[in-house]
Amino acid sequence: MMLRERSIRVLDNSTNKIVTIFGGSKCKPDSAEYIDAQELGSRLAEAGFTICTGGYLGIMEAASRGAREKGGRVFGIVMNQFKHEPNRYLTDKVATDHFYDRLQNLITRSVGFVALKGGMGTVTEISLVWNKLTTGVLSKRPLVLLGECWKPVVNAWQENLVVSDSDVSFLQFASSPADAAEIIIERASRVVA
Repeated sequence: MMLRERSIRVLDNSTNKIVTIFGGSKCKPDSAEYIDAQELGSRLAEAGFTICTGGYLGIMEAASRGAREKGGRVFGIVMNQFKHEPNRYLTDKVATDHFYDRLQNLITRSVGFVALKGGMGTVTEISLVWNKLTTGVLSKRPLVLLGECWKPVVNAWQENLVVSDSDVSFLQFASSPADAAEIIIERASRVVA
């Protein structure tokens, strides 16, 4: 299937509500995380959201694929330094030169975020969003952690770092793509971007 791609310089969500999905690049199409991300992308696209990802493989591809298969719009925030091709399900690409620019593009225009299992890149993305929410730099919006892996991680952060119950109150936990989509649909509608 040939998809039309066009480059855009600035993401605009004046008519589109954008949800960013974070997650690892190494999961395969038959993994539970890939299947969950694909379902999540489908559900959010059906609800009228534009999906935004880092644009490459794994969770990013799965969420993009799910959204595109439902006719949704998919932004990929890609890096000029990466030699990998973006996934084929993107409708729009934003090319960035620096990781911080990439992170900013993934975060600033989104009305909500969902993170699935990933590595240190995913932890970095969650940490930046979470910090912006707890400090008020970013107005209140949902940050959903999808999957059973997250509660033990957050508990370990609370036990070993300076992470308060108040900090944790900015997170929502979901055990299924349906739960994550429901949280986003309910809470993102109240976001003033």
